[in-house]
Amino acid sequence: MSHTRKIALIALAASSLMPMGYAVAQEDGDAAEATQERRFGPITVTAQRREESLIDVPVSVSAFNGDLLSDLGVDDLTEVGKITPNVTLEVSRGTNTTLTAFIRGVGQQDPVAGFEAGVGIYLDDVYLNRPQAAVLDVFDVERIEVLRGPQGTLYGRNTIGGAVKYVTRGLSDDPEFRARVALGSYNQREAIATASLPLTDTVRVGGSFAMMYRDGFGENLITGEDNYNKDLTAGRVSAEWDVTPDFQIRGSADWLLDQSNARQGHRLVVGQVTGAPILDNVFDTRAGLDVIDQKVEGGGASLVADWTINETFSLKSITAYREDESTTPIDFDSLPSGDLDVPAIYENDQLSQEFLLNYDFDRFSGVAGVYYLDANASTVFDVFLDTLVPGFVAQTYGDVATETWAIFGDVTFDVTDKFAVTVGARYTEDERTSQVLRRSYVGGFSEFFGGSPTLIGTTSDFNGSETFDAFTPRLSLSYKVTDDSNVYATYSQGFKGGSFDPRGQTTAAPDFDQDGTVTEQEIFDFMQFDPETVDSFEVGYKASQYDGRLNYALAAFFNDYTDVQIPGSAGVDTDGDGQADNFTGVTTNAGAATIWGIEFEGSATLAEQMFNDDDLLLTTWSLGYINAEYDEFIDTFGNDVADQRVFQNTPEWTASGQLAYETPFNFANHDGTLLFNTLVSYRSETSQFEIPGPLDQDALTLIDLNVRWETENGRWGFFANGKNLTDEEYIVAGYDFLVNTTSPLGLEGTLTGFYGDPRTFTVGVDYSY
Repeated sequence: MSHTRKIALIALAASSLMPMGYAVAQEDGDAAEATQERRFGPITVTAQRREESLIDVPVSVSAFNGDLLSDLGVDDLTEVGKITPNVTLEVSRGTNTTLTAFIRGVGQQDPVAGFEAGVGIYLDDVYLNRPQAAVLDVFDVERIEVLRGPQGTLYGRNTIGGAVKYVTRGLSDDPEFRARVALGSYNQREAIATASLPLTDTVRVGGSFAMMYRDGFGENLITGEDNYNKDLTAGRVSAEWDVTPDFQIRGSADWLLDQSNARQGHRLVVGQVTGAPILDNVFDTRAGLDVIDQKVEGGGASLVADWTINETFSLKSITAYREDESTTPIDFDSLPSGDLDVPAIYENDQLSQEFLLNYDFDRFSGVAGVYYLDANASTVFDVFLDTLVPGFVAQTYGDVATETWAIFGDVTFDVTDKFAVTVGARYTEDERTSQVLRRSYVGGFSEFFGGSPTLIGTTSDFNGSETFDAFTPRLSLSYKVTDDSNVYATYSQGFKGGSFDPRGQTTAAPDFDQDGTVTEQEIFDFMQFDPETVDSFEVGYKASQYDGRLNYALAAFFNDYTDVQIPGSAGVDTDGDGQADNFTGVTTNAGAATIWGIEFEGSATLAEQMFNDDDLLLTTWSLGYINAEYDEFIDTFGNDVADQRVFQNTPEWTASGQLAYETPFNFANHDGTLLFNTLVSYRSETSQFEIPGPLDQDALTLIDLNVRWETENGRWGFFANGKNLTDEEYIVAGYDFLVNTTSPLGLEGTLTGFYGDPRTFTVGVDYSY
């Protein structure tokens, strides 16, 4: 694909109305014909589980083409958050590949088994049940779609904030090969290769392989290891078989191995016992925990079958299995002493099956389906409090089994050629079975982490099961003002699954009825929490004007957020010495909130033929405003502290602006195309937790610059990009067991931050055939 075609895809980054394709300008340079061929066509997305023009979809969706993401230097899924309004995608604290996702104020920061995500992540329509290994690196990708607002009807549980769809590239009928190598700051080395080969007229095979390495942004001064380095390999293989012209099968498998060092935090306070000073470099650390290595292994396989039954009906089956395992030494206090050290192991697996029946008959179109998921997630971690009680470990083992099924349908009726009504509903049954085992040891780390301590007590031995059900409807009205504009109003509902607190300590359960005895039912009620729900009302307008030179989408939304799950923790003094030597999780449905906001995104062709017959200047933008306030927030002491709480990971303002210029350019006697691309992204002040604290990030502006030259036939490309050009220092996550807690843990004081990438530069070359 020529770069003249690619530049139009840049507009897709901020506008949900831009095309997935772009016509190549005439080689003879005829200005009139070139201008005509640069008109934008409709985008096709699958936000409503069927292919539709995005301008007709009554949902707030941003779509990003894979070639565009490559040109922008987007390395992984988190960077999509920079160019999407009211979206936060970050690497979770103390990890390299665990995802923290928030959309319109709704998400989940805690990755421990038992807490459910608030934003659904989908890999080729397969839901990823857990956030581990979900920071997907961007390679061999067709597009990424970001759906904002609850998607409970078509996508089901845990899409209460929205959904992110990662769609990989299909296989070509012709032989294809693409390769990319890059070098950069901090000894960055990357190589990606993708190939597709038709074996017969009906059978195609292909695969991709990626190696991504980088030295650390800082150093662990205790172990000598790089901190914030990258050591990742990943791959994907697939095969497609056209059994008949109306029946296709696609099988695929992917895998990931991340052997990056443990990402340890930067202390923001002086050690309260040792007096350890604050380090100058925020990427340096003194973390000394080394009982296990940091390692993430994951992958899965899927089989997709598509059958076009007739002109009216088509049937799709999606069968998938995935699993991952992570080991991570999280040194909360980031000091060599065992003040608050937490090695952890996460293991997840899932089996899912979905059937989709799409139909398009006369004025009716829609989808009906059934979905089934059988998943298991386990977490075990030791809390080593050696400075408080020599050799003391509080261990938590949690195992959560999930079995869920759903039936759903969604239909659009074109009342007239301009006015359409969409009605949908989903019924879900969600069974959660949980084991929470918490034990106390002396003599060092438990057997999971190579130790052989002495058991001194069991503070939780809980086994429980509960079935939750939900009915999530949707209603949309849309009116096509013109062929290229659409106004809509949508009501939708979503829910996040209930569960059992994976950190709950049954011996800390209160006597709710004050009868002097804590019963089994009271322990069950203490450990269990219910689903949370969002009722969303949205109105929007999408338009494409001036022959595609101006494209924009405007949306306003109001969310009623109820039964909000409030995870928390409280220190527990188990030996009566007045010091917290353990802690218990306390999760309740004690919150209610009102969220409203606006989103405006678009693209415009600013100028054509400025300095020659074939140059082009484009701009894109995104703007998000959100007002998120708690109406009720009951703390662990029974007090309503709504006026003292804020929404975490939800800046009031998000914005991005992009300016791109393309022009023909002869380099070394070779005709080609030169592209300059500048991206500016902005986020207002962001709170890491519900209680404002020292880890909160002030308003932040990031500036990226990309330059690319591509040969006329599109075969060779050379690129250079710089990110965070002003070298901003900013917090993306952290641990606070000193200020933002009711009972501090450890003696040194735990207040550690994790930071976004510093200024980096990358140069590279790619080849396609």
